[in-house]
Amino acid sequence: MKSVMISLLLVALNTNSVVAQKQNHIWYFGTNAGLDFNFQPPKPILSHMVAIEGCASIADPNGNLLFYSNGRQIWDRSHQVMPNGSGLLGGQSSSQAILIVPLPNSSSIYYAFTTSQSGSDGVMAYSIIDMNLNGGLGDVLTDFKNIILEPEATEQLTSIVHANSKDIWIISHKRNT
Repeated sequence: MKSVMISLLLVALNTNSVVAQKQNHIWYFGTNAGLDFNFQPPKPILSHMVAIEGCASIADPNGNLLFYSNGRQIWDRSHQVMPNGSGLLGGQSSSQAILIVPLPNSSSIYYAFTTSQSGSDGVMAYSIIDMNLNGGLGDVLTDFKNIILEPEATEQLTSIVHANSKDIWIISHKRNT
């Protein structure tokens, strides 16, 4: 038992020296609210978003905001709605209205997975954002907007990095299963 505790302590001490990427250091939520975790303590920041429930934001590896969304609209880092960034299928009262996932091995392409409320159509869809467009502020690709993956989805949605450390699994739940 003592060797296990020492091992855990060594792992904990070594993780402090690891430099983490900061894609999750900017949070936007609620009514125009946000927190910037690039500061200690975190600094309050403002957005143009109103989100009753599920929302998401993503930053670059240095902690600089890229974009944020409530599942229905996507705002760029200048707090303007991205071109083609309105009319996404995320539900206003969906517990996980949007999930932002980077395309593996890309620094400019992101997937925005959305779910609508379970009581409505309950769809799960995706859209693709290209951060090289619109002068580097990003654009939702019209040919890859609101592509339905599951017509009978619940509001639950998450992702996890595969054991190979490059692929990303998207996990959802089909309604009534």
